[in-house]
Formats: sequence, structure tokens, C-alpha cells
Amino acid sequence: MSGHTCAGGSGCPQEERVVSKNRTVYLKDYQPPQWLVDDVYLDFALQPSATEVISTIRYRRNPLAEQGDALLLDGHDMELLSIRLDGELLMPERYRVHAGGLEIPAVPERFTLEVTTRIDPQGNTSLDGLYRSGGNYCTQCEAQGFRKITYYPDRPDVMAPFTVRMTADAADNPVLLSNGNPVASGKLDDGRHWAEWQDPFAKPAYLFALVAGNLACVEDHFVTASGRTIALRIYTEAHHIDQCDHAMASLKRAMRWDEERFGLEYDLDLFMLVAVDDFNMGAMENKGLNIFNSQLVFASPEIATDDDYISIEAVIGHEYFHNWTGNRVTCRDWFQLSLKEGLTVFRDQCFTSDLHSAAVKRIEDVRLLRALQFAEDASPMAHPIRPASYMEINNFYTVTVYEKGAEIVRLYQTLLGIDGFRRGMDLYFQRHDGQAVATEDFLAAMADANDADLSQMQRWYDQAGTPRLSVRMEYDSAAHRCTLHVSQSCPSTPEAEVKQPFLIPLALGLLRADGTPLALQLAGEAEGCGSSRTLLVTEAEQSFTFVNVPEAPVPSLLRDFSAPVILDYPYRAEDDAFLMAYDEDPFNRWAAAQRLAMRTMLAMLAGEAADVELIATAFSRLLADPDLDAALKAEALMLPSESEVADACAVADPGHIHEVREQLRVRIATLLQGELESTHAELAAASGLDDLAMQQRKLKNVCLSYLLTLKTGRVIELAYRCFLQAACMTDQYAALAGLASCDCAERKLALSAFEAQWQGEANVMGKWLAVQAGSSLPDTLEQVKQLLAHPAFDLRNPNKVRALIGTFALRNPALFHAIDGSGYRFVADQVLQLDRMNPQVAARMVRALMNWKRLEPVRSGLMRAQLQRLSDAGLSADVGEIVSKSL
Repeated sequence: MSGHTCAGGSGCPQEERVVSKNRTVYLKDYQPPQWLVDDVYLDFALQPSATEVISTIRYRRNPLAEQGDALLLDGHDMELLSIRLDGELLMPERYRVHAGGLEIPAVPERFTLEVTTRIDPQGNTSLDGLYRSGGNYCTQCEAQGFRKITYYPDRPDVMAPFTVRMTADAADNPVLLSNGNPVASGKLDDGRHWAEWQDPFAKPAYLFALVAGNLACVEDHFVTASGRTIALRIYTEAHHIDQCDHAMASLKRAMRWDEERFGLEYDLDLFMLVAVDDFNMGAMENKGLNIFNSQLVFASPEIATDDDYISIEAVIGHEYFHNWTGNRVTCRDWFQLSLKEGLTVFRDQCFTSDLHSAAVKRIEDVRLLRALQFAEDASPMAHPIRPASYMEINNFYTVTVYEKGAEIVRLYQTLLGIDGFRRGMDLYFQRHDGQAVATEDFLAAMADANDADLSQMQRWYDQAGTPRLSVRMEYDSAAHRCTLHVSQSCPSTPEAEVKQPFLIPLALGLLRADGTPLALQLAGEAEGCGSSRTLLVTEAEQSFTFVNVPEAPVPSLLRDFSAPVILDYPYRAEDDAFLMAYDEDPFNRWAAAQRLAMRTMLAMLAGEAADVELIATAFSRLLADPDLDAALKAEALMLPSESEVADACAVADPGHIHEVREQLRVRIATLLQGELESTHAELAAASGLDDLAMQQRKLKNVCLSYLLTLKTGRVIELAYRCFLQAACMTDQYAALAGLASCDCAERKLALSAFEAQWQGEANVMGKWLAVQAGSSLPDTLEQVKQLLAHPAFDLRNPNKVRALIGTFALRNPALFHAIDGSGYRFVADQVLQLDRMNPQVAARMVRALMNWKRLEPVRSGLMRAQLQRLSDAGLSADVGEIVSKSL
């Protein structure tokens, strides 16, 4: 992005253009801010294409920083109108504007700076800073959007209380919102009105928020544990107001849970949530005024699936939990991003686990981690959860920072226990409330609160890559001793060739031949301590010996996925089938099913004999098990994705992988057709939004997806009937998704009926776009190209881009990796268009082209050619970093 234009009475000089593209920022270069801010006053005169902002800010020199008399402020993409220093209008020779900001030399120790800028919300297609969505004004300032509003030291360790005044046309913008509490408002003679808000808590600029527009509001309240009444408000366009009940209920559940689990009470008297259609991310935790992507607010059984309901609850919890883990205690710098995001993801995972099935939630989280984060660790964009450097900070809002970051937080709880973890959290808030801190501060609080040596945990923050944990078992039948030989390693990644050993908790159990668990007693211990325990692997190689083991056991390793590692143990297919049937750890029953399916597919890929009957028998046993809940059965029946299979291959042939996976699904469906049909029929009447009904729908629809691989007239008729008779979006969408990959008349009928029914619901039409982009039919790419011109699609809307282009690029590997390279060309075309209007979204899409080195030679060359084409085109810093690292 390229700097500023200057106009107005300030006599602004010709701007100096400084090339900042792909400038690398290093953690080791961190310095405290030279200037601190006492308070911020922002005055917005809102106009669609010419909003004027007057910022009045009191600065003082930071005694802990290097001395210097120049003030350096961040800023770009705005018009500078005037600058006043302690009331004096500065002439052009008194300051310098460049592509990255503003420099004012020779400022005093303390001073007040008033800067007037003009910005264009209507033309801001990046959705970063102040922009318009559906005729309303809204902001997104994380990570560096505030510098597109006014000149400011836009870094998270500069914290100050904000007062905000907004003036706008009263008819078009009856609602004026900002952070904190409303303190004054009034009407003007020209049809405009104003409101003033004050946030008493010091915050970094990335947490600033403003919303103005014609919005309806649903109100409720929450009474805290201390007896305070908190007003709760959700704002959205009027025609969606009846779809906010679930969001409000989720917010209240999150507030109560945070009080009960962590003793954290909300600190303002008002909490607001605003839903907007145009948003780059899922939601934003701005202090007291959370701004949400509307996809993660609107819900009713007719328009939202069960997964949508769970996601809405989780993300609302996530953003609310940020009030303490991110807002009250924030990041010192952006290298510490996982300090708030990984910690808060862990908190929202616990929230969902406590409210629903903990086992299913754990499986879902690990499935995501293995499919996306492990792949990122093996890609050119591999980075630690606290990277040592970055070119573009927006590119580090990644599954590594969020999901792996959450796994590292989980390690503390595994090591210290729930009570010990709570003690660490309490000390963390006691020490650092109101501060901007680093990951070392969190580690120190956990260690000090529990008098524990956790120094080795630092390696999880500093080293990239997925560790491989290799385990071999040795059984001494004469001595009744079982020894586990454990070694750990981690592949080279861009930041380090050689890795130091990690601290890895290895949770395990040992099972007898009849499936019963053994009591675990390590050599040297006086007695055993239960059937499950956690070993601490701290060295490159270690051995652990269990005594009083009467027979050679089957080990159940890495229970509940006790560490984010790849487990390497020589399980036989028979062992996996055994663990699927008998393991007392539900996660490991699922993990065994995944290993069994993966082994089968890898054998089929290699042209070797594969015992499909064994996996079918194991699945049949799962279906019949009365002690397993339906959702756990559904998860176990789902095969590893094509992307996961590709990751398990030294060189991937996506076309062959797709064929093999579909062949296995067809063979399983053929062998289990009777059981799948009867299970589907038994669960057909599942209704309601309780956990049991959701679990039953999940299993029912997994059964239907298997049956549809048979593509018989009877099964297609069943799916179409399910579509027509569906009483909720979960069932309607599942039937539609299945039919979308069947070349039949019912497919066209269902797609047309869905479009006619839901054309007025933008978020539901996103599902309609996605289901077509994910189809396995050979003409899918041509259909996707045609949908680019459909009224339901808008290249400027991130949700629509993710639904259509993102689904094709990231969730349809068979067609994206077409052997003629057409999928790669299409995605590169879209990236070029997107990069001109919204670099953040373009950067998400270009990641589909990263892993060309892992493909077979033909596809590898075609994908690399598209990366080179992009590189030659001239790119934003967001996209350019990913392309350059990939090449």
C-alpha cells in the first residue's frame, strides 16, 4: 500500500516514498516505545467518502527507552490536513510525511499533538481501518489498521484511555457506538447528531472500535457473581434481529463460565456485539464493543447447521474471554500474538468441552490441528508459535499461532493439573493486569505459582515444526516387565536446522488381551497408580519400565492427544481394530480408527493388498456399540482427508489419492450398506437443538454420505427425499452436499430449490456456493467460474470468496490439482484480482499454492509456474511474502 496524498491549508510537502514492501521485522530488535500516551481524544465527522478525523493526543517521553527528540508515528492511506503541536500550526518544513508514517523532529518532553486527517471509508476495500459494510461504518484495527485512521504509535505496548466523539447524519446513522461507556450525546441543526464515548481502561490502538449506522438492537442483561447488572446489546440490521437469540444466550453462558472456571468477572457496565457482513476475520474483541462477522452471529434451525450453532457459541465465548486474556493483559509486541490467541483458543475449547461432549470436542480440535497445522509446519511458511521474524504481520494469524498455541497452553494444564493451571492464571492476572507482556511472563507465572521448573517449555515457543515421538515396546515375559523406549526428533525448519528436545507429556495406558486395562507401576515405585498416567519425555532418548505386567500388553499411547506430536509406533492393523473396540480413552479409539484407515489407503496407493474387511468389521462394531455416543461414532467413521493422506506420502499424487479414498468409501459402504441404512433410518426423526439430537444428526448424515458413494437410484432418491423433508438446515445441507457430487437430475433440482428458498439470506447462499465448489464432478471448475458472475457472489466480500474460491482451492484437492493445471491457473487469477482490493484475503487464498515441492513432477511444475507468474506481477506485502517463501 502506497502512502498518502496531501491537501488542505497545511501546505503539505511532496510525500517521500519509502519502499517498505517485504521489510523483515525481527523479535531481537524490539525496543520499548520512545513515547508514551497519556490519553487519546478522537473526533470523527463521518461522511461516506470524506470522513475527517481530529486526533488530540498527549505524549510524554518514556524514561525506559532510548533518548531522541523526534516523534515517529505510523500512518498511511489517508490525507493529512493539518498538524498542531501544543496549539501551534506546524508548517511543512517542521515535519516529514513518508510511505510508512509521519516524523516530527525536535519535540519537547511532554506535549499535545492535534492531527487532522481525511479518509475514504467507502473506497476502503481492504476492510482494514475504517470502512463501510452494508451502508454502515465499522472498524477493524488489529493488527495495524488504526494507522489508516490517524497518525499514531500503532503498536500494542502503547496503551492509553480513549475518548471518542462521532458526528454523523442522524437519518442514515441513528446508532453511534465506540468502546467503553456513553457519556454524552446531542442533536445538531443540520440534521446531524453526535455521541461521545469514553473507555476508562488503557488499551492499545488495535482494540479501538467505532460503529455507526442504521442498526436494530436486541437487549438483555447479566448479573455477575458480585451482584452487578451488565447490560448486553447485540446490534445488526433489522431484518436479522430475530436470528440473534442463540448469540445472546451464548454470551451469557460464556460470562457465567468464565466466572466459575477462572474467577473472571466482566469489568464494564455494558457489553455490545455488532454483526457485519463484510469482515476479514471471524470476529474482533475490541474492548466492550466486539465486532463480528455476521456468519458467527445469526442462527435459527432453518438457516444454521448444528456445526454453525457450536461455532457461534465458541467464537462468542472466544471474543468475550479476550476481555481478560488479550485486553486487560495484552501483547508487548506482535511476536507475542499466541500469548493472547493461543491462550484464548484454549479457553474457548474448554468452554465448549464443558458444555458439550468433551471427547468429541477434543477429536474435532485435533482433526483440525493435524489437517492444517501439521501441514503448515511442513510448508515454507513454517514458524514457531512465537516467530523470530515476520515481513507482514497479517500473515501470522495462522493455525500455528492459534491452534498449536492452544495446545502449548494445554500442556501447562496437563503438567500442572487443573488446579495448578488456575493458580498460574491467577498469578498471571495479579502480576500483569493492565500491562503489555511477553510469553516469558506467562511461563514465569505458571512456574512460580506451582514452584515448578518449566524452563524447557520455552522451546515450544521458539522452535517450529511438529516433533515426532517414536515409541518401541520391549516385553520381558520372565520378569513381567514392559519397557517403552521413547525417542523424539523434529525436522529442520526455516528458523533452525537442529532442534533441542521438547518437554513432551506422554499419556498412556496398557491393555490386556481381553481389553481390560492394567494397573501401571513404574520400576522403583512401591505400588501402581491407576490404569492411565503421564510420562514426561524431556530428552532425545529415554526408557520407562513398568513392572508387574503379567502379559505382553497393547499400549494405548498419547491419550487425549497429550502433546502436539506425530506418534510413531509399530501398531499392526489388528492392534488398531483392538483399540477401537476396547480402549477406555475415547480419543484413542478415534485415533486407532484413523490409523487403520490411513494404513489401508496407503497400501492401496502402493498397489498392495489391503484388508478392507478388517476396517469394515471394526466400523460395524463401532456402530453397534451401545456405550459410544453417536457423535463419537460419526467421527470414527470419517476417513482421514485427502490432504492428510497427501501429507503422509513422500510425493503426493492428488488425483490418485482421491481415487483411492473414494474406492475405500465405496467398499466400506458396500460391505456395511445394511447397517448404514438401518442406522440412518433409526435416527431419521432426530430433532431439536439439544446435544443428543445434534449427535444423532451427525451420525445419520455420515451414514448418508457413505451410502451416496454407491450412487444407486434408491440412495439418490433417499437423499433427495431427505433434502425435501428436512426440518432443519443441518439435514437439508447434508443432503444437498451429498447430491452435489452425483451427476443426476435430483442434483439440479435440489440446487435450484435451495437457491429459490434462500436467495434472500446471504450467509445461507454462501453454503450454496460452497457446496458447488466442493463437488467432485469433473465440470466443477467451469461451474465455479460461472458462479463468479452470480448475484450471490461478490469478490469484495470475504465470506463469499472463502465460500466459492476458498472451498475450491483448499477443500477440493481432486479438482484443484487437476493434471492440466487449470485449478492452479484459476486460483492465481483470483489472487491477482483480490490482491488489488483486499490483500489479507488474497494471502489466505494463495496459501493453496505453497506446497508445490511435495507434489509429483507434473503438478509440481505447473503449480510453481503459477507462483512465478504471481511473483512477476507485483504483489502486496501480504501476498508477496508467501509467494517469495514458497518459491
